[in-house]
Amino acid sequence: MTQIWGHRGAMGYYPENTMISFKNAVKQGANGIELDVHLSKDGYLIVCHDERVDRTTNGTGFIKDMACRELRKLDAGTWFDEKYKGQKLPLLREVFDYLVNRKITINIELKAGSVFYNGIEEKLVKLIEDYRLTEKVIISSFDHRALVKVKEINPKIKTGILYLSALYEPLKYLKLVGADALHPYYITIDKHLIIETRKNNIPINTYTVNDMDMVKKLASYNVNAVITNYPDKALEQLENKVL
Repeated sequence: MTQIWGHRGAMGYYPENTMISFKNAVKQGANGIELDVHLSKDGYLIVCHDERVDRTTNGTGFIKDMACRELRKLDAGTWFDEKYKGQKLPLLREVFDYLVNRKITINIELKAGSVFYNGIEEKLVKLIEDYRLTEKVIISSFDHRALVKVKEINPKIKTGILYLSALYEPLKYLKLVGADALHPYYITIDKHLIIETRKNNIPINTYTVNDMDMVKKLASYNVNAVITNYPDKALEQLENKVL
């Protein structure tokens, strides 16, 4: 049965990538949590979507240029709604502390783009191992070289190839990268991809699906997981599908 993973928690209702967002995604019944990880100037794994803090905090600047203590002073809630004033950018270990004993998948997007973090793969794998979360985590990234590196460090950790545009021969590419799952933008999913992945037992974890009719359609394809801003609404769609 298709799982529902909360995108940056339950970001349709709460400030994204904050503890209140993650906790409420769990309360809504999400089977998994998707979050994003960067590296601070002093080497801490910080949960935030953008390379800069400007959009989702009251600060300015790149995460890579700021120490953990600076980042932790920022308000990551007021931009969304005044009632969430005081929410912080979480450390990844804080999220692990909350989720470690819960039956839930943790999808960690290792951020890539205009910033590349030297040594982030090693730090991430070590933290996963320290919390004994190897079986519960899947690391995804648009930086597919990072996924290769994760597998070199610990082949037991699952990885997923994030992509925005349709891939040519995606299963061959999956094998080349050594990944375990495909994480496509949902509009790229077609009948051929469904048939090929099902035949080869390759999971599809697709993002970011906020149209509930589309959630229902993707569930009818038996994709492994749908990542959404509204876990409660998506789960309701699945319940209606079963009924």
